Amino acid sequence: MARLGVLGWPVSHSRSPAMHNAAIAELGLEGWRYQRLPVPPALFAQTTLALPQSGFIGANVTIPHKHAALALASETSETARAIGAANTLMFLPDGTIAAENTDAPGLIAALGDLSELPASPSALVLGAGGSARAAAWALREAGMSEVSVWNRTPERAQQLADDLGVRAVRRPVAADLLLNCTSVGLEAPEIERSATDSEALNQLGLTFDQLGEYSYVVDFVYRSASTQLLAAAQAHGARTLDGLEILLAQGALSFELWTGHTAPIEVMRRAVRRQDDCAS
Repeated sequence: MARLGVLGWPVSHSRSPAMHNAAIAELGLEGWRYQRLPVPPALFAQTTLALPQSGFIGANVTIPHKHAALALASETSETARAIGAANTLMFLPDGTIAAENTDAPGLIAALGDLSELPASPSALVLGAGGSARAAAWALREAGMSEVSVWNRTPERAQQLADDLGVRAVRRPVAADLLLNCTSVGLEAPEIERSATDSEALNQLGLTFDQLGEYSYVVDFVYRSASTQLLAAAQAHGARTLDGLEILLAQGALSFELWTGHTAPIEVMRRAVRRQDDCAS
């Protein structure tokens, strides 16, 4: 049996198993299975090193392990090293653990056509973890005129900015593109569309009215209903992108690395969206 999984803490909300198992079934990969792997930070290295002995050939990595995954790997891609975080591990037959980052190219693929934005758009990234590092690096490489990073802990934002050659800001600033790369909103109630601050938006240093300053808003968080951030952005008429499309894009790239097969994107999309259909 060839086993795959997603390492995270928490990881119970992850739709990666549904997405990848649908792809496995579509391609008729007998004996393959993808599962959740809830692992607290203190046990990450120990657990990950033991996975190949249980038949694992690869794993995705999510919050809060992306930095640790890069450090643990014995072989790392240029992209993962530049970002300073990995979201995809491959366990090779010779015992090597190889690390890749598919978050960055996955984000660019998910963003799609940016022609509605100014010729040299600016971006604001919220967060300073592994996903924020991937987003800031990808946007810088894509030619954004300015990439700013905000975090509730200013020192973390400054460290990210110093590492990647972007700008740290003390408070959220206006930009063409806004990306939430934190976990804020994962379990938050839907927003009340008023001018008062919601709890989730306040944690991001934003107000409802302030969302009118962004023409394209992206939330790495995914839920059956819109997150507070996306609901507020939609109320202002902004273009939005939810975390499921980012999950799909990066997941398809990981799947191809592990299996050598072209990912069945539409099958994976239907699987990852199915919970929304059931909830509606």
